[in-house]
Amino acid sequence: MTKALKHGELTPANATGLEGVIVANTVLSDIDGIKGELLLRGKPIEALAGHLSFEDAIAHLWQDLVSLPSGDLRRAFGTARVRAFAGVAAMQAAPADLTVFERMRVGLSALSLHETQTPDAVAISGAMPVLLAAAQRIKEGLSPIAPDSGLRTAEDLLRMLLGTPAPGHAVEAVDRYLVTILDHGLNASTFAARVIASTQADMRDAVIGAMGALKGPLHGGAPGPVLDMLDAVGQPDNADSWIEQELSSGARLMGFGHRVYRTRDPRADVLKAGLRKLPQDNPKLVLAEAVESAALAALAKAKPDRALDTNVEFYTAVLLDAVEIDRSLFTPLFAVGRTPGWCAHVLEQQAAGKLIRPASRYVGPKPDA
Repeated sequence: MTKALKHGELTPANATGLEGVIVANTVLSDIDGIKGELLLRGKPIEALAGHLSFEDAIAHLWQDLVSLPSGDLRRAFGTARVRAFAGVAAMQAAPADLTVFERMRVGLSALSLHETQTPDAVAISGAMPVLLAAAQRIKEGLSPIAPDSGLRTAEDLLRMLLGTPAPGHAVEAVDRYLVTILDHGLNASTFAARVIASTQADMRDAVIGAMGALKGPLHGGAPGPVLDMLDAVGQPDNADSWIEQELSSGARLMGFGHRVYRTRDPRADVLKAGLRKLPQDNPKLVLAEAVESAALAALAKAKPDRALDTNVEFYTAVLLDAVEIDRSLFTPLFAVGRTPGWCAHVLEQQAAGKLIRPASRYVGPKPDA
């Protein structure tokens, strides 16, 4: 559970960045950073990821918020992907120097939301895999691949991205990842979505705003550098000496420590469990375990007063790399998984009908007396 300061304890000095300030009531997710627990609609993340498909996990999160057209979210998402493909032409016409993430925003802006009775949450969330795959293939000079409405989201995403059907273990790994990151409290991008939603702007505006917040490296950029760290270590035998040198120089170890969790991030264990279901002949998996073990021991010794444990970014990087997702796509793929969560928060905020309008403390010059 998130511990909030009492009203009398909130001052401009101790609430910088809205740290500890409750700005919304939610039924969607609950984080206990002390115990290392994450609940989505009352269920621990360990009971969802690896057990429910992405579509079924979304249906669990969306209950009482989104009315599904047919009662079958897999079918509804398949239809949404097909409709979203009509907007790929706008993505192809966009400037060539756009990143994959920026081109996805173009596609989302071009998405038609008013021609059917499909809820915006379904249309937007269903479109995101198409936008990612099309943007990446455009970047590579390849033709985007049309979706197959009969496939699961993770399966079709990999097929559209790679050009061929993905093996089952890769589909299951991506499915597990998407469920793991579905929602996680009032982080920067989710808060941005709720601020925009509180003005009664539409859901697309809120999701595009959330994507803007995610694009910043302090929020969405950590998994890629984890792979850079593993590349730098090179071999398991180098882990101890490399990590000791990094800590001695004052460098930060990517994939360890979290703003909220004061123990191990439960999502890290969910993703690590997914690695055990992949082919074990990948040397990167052995390297990752060696680096994790060495890092945890070194951090406990160097910073005994701080709880620095493995976070979700570490095993996100290892899992996605193992199924051949390029590290440049980690943030775009995160957006695919988090969009249904953003949409749920938008609906919840708009139902509350309250404009989010925090105050600031003026510290500038005063007029001359």
